[in-house]
Amino acid sequence: MQSIHTDQAPAAIGPYSQAQRVGGFVFVSGQIPVDPASGAIPAGVEAQAEQVFRNLAAILRAAGTDISRTVKTTLFIQNMTDFAAVNAIYARHFSEPYPARSCVEVAKLPKDVLLECEAIAAMGE
Repeated sequence: MQSIHTDQAPAAIGPYSQAQRVGGFVFVSGQIPVDPASGAIPAGVEAQAEQVFRNLAAILRAAGTDISRTVKTTLFIQNMTDFAAVNAIYARHFSEPYPARSCVEVAKLPKDVLLECEAIAAMGE
């Protein structure tokens, strides 16, 4: 098991790793839309979704893989009425064959953000 850390994504805000590389996979902790350089959280669900997927991609690069090798994601959104907007941003960051995915509405997320995404990605073959 190898712990993954990059300054190109927000630091963990608790006792967990940004990701763990185990065997041929990388397990990425839930990413929220915090800009790693400024600590700012963008306004609006679209801008927050963009930041979440940039953070996710940065961690995967640090692990030695990339977002195109993602096999499973779980999206947590604060309001299911944002599903279509989040889906449109998601489709810009992932391509076919799309990862398996779950999406659930939650009552509250860290720092009162509007969404969070965790992922599992494969390493290169």
